[in-house]
Amino acid sequence: MLDVLILGPQEVFFEGRARGAIFPGEMGVFEVLPFHKPLLSRLISGVIIADDFRLEIIRGVVQVKSNKVIAIVEK
Repeated sequence: MLDVLILGPQEVFFEGRARGAIFPGEMGVFEVLPFHKPLLSRLISGVIIADDFRLEIIRGVVQVKSNKVIAIVEK
């Protein structure tokens, strides 16, 4: 399981555990699963999915490190 935190400028959109997460990356859509290698990526307009949670975003950044995923996004 991944610890996932998705933040906006003024609020927390999602905080919890997920089996995986899908992000709209600058170079294409990508999925993060447990034990993923460290990663830092810009996000473009699209949808973030973490298990049953879905969030449409305009842009953002995501960091993956030690089974923790932190995304800071604009909605």
